[in-house]
Amino acid sequence: MGALPDILVPLTRQPARSALCLDFDGTLSGIVEDPALARPLPGVPDLLARLAGRMGMVAVISGRPASFLQRVLGPPAGVRLFGLYGLERSGPDDTIVMAPDAAPWADVIDAVVTRARATAPAGVHIEPKGLTVTVHWRAAPEHESWVVAFVADQVDQRGLVAQPARSSIELRPPLAVDKGTVVRALAEGMRAVAAFGDDLGDLPAFAALDALAAGGLAVAKVAVVDGESPPEVAARADLVVDGATGAVALLGEVAQALG
Repeated sequence: MGALPDILVPLTRQPARSALCLDFDGTLSGIVEDPALARPLPGVPDLLARLAGRMGMVAVISGRPASFLQRVLGPPAGVRLFGLYGLERSGPDDTIVMAPDAAPWADVIDAVVTRARATAPAGVHIEPKGLTVTVHWRAAPEHESWVVAFVADQVDQRGLVAQPARSSIELRPPLAVDKGTVVRALAEGMRAVAAFGDDLGDLPAFAALDALAAGGLAVAKVAVVDGESPPEVAARADLVVDGATGAVALLGEVAQALG
């Protein structure tokens, strides 16, 4: 491994007051056509546990349900898991804790899922997540316009919010919860915080770090990019790495620097 990039060195100066906030898809796992088949790269759960043993906070903040993160990651000892961009988290004894005011929206999402499954053209994948639903066109790029129109209709009818992502759009409740709010909460009391992410949903985390940096916190925004990555992610980052393999290798360098 090479020398740790300068932007990440503050994480090693006071590890007990440093935090890592990590995306899952595209960062700890490669992008796959079937979302249900996504798995962390080899060694990731052990690496996260090793980092969590030395640092004040290691968190995975994902658009996936918290139960999915629990299942595919283990979960690693000491690692905090936040699903649906913070609408839920893994609680004591692996219980799932919802954000305040989120529960009533589950019935609305169920209605959207029913409508989507009844009307979606062949190849469009509907991914229900309880409090959110993602509509994918990766396997049917010719139907992107149908997905865009369906989502716009559901936003108008049901008061939901649309979150664009890679070859997909997520519908979610209109609550003031996103990766940025989670990062700000986790950063309390920290001296250094880094966020790794690859998609538009990670931009609120980067924006939160910008605001925290203005208050004197040492921050690092790491873009994990590949051929599909939105250019805005790299443009807002302090450091760019090549795909999930590059992100995991860099996390290994952080672990090595921590000893």
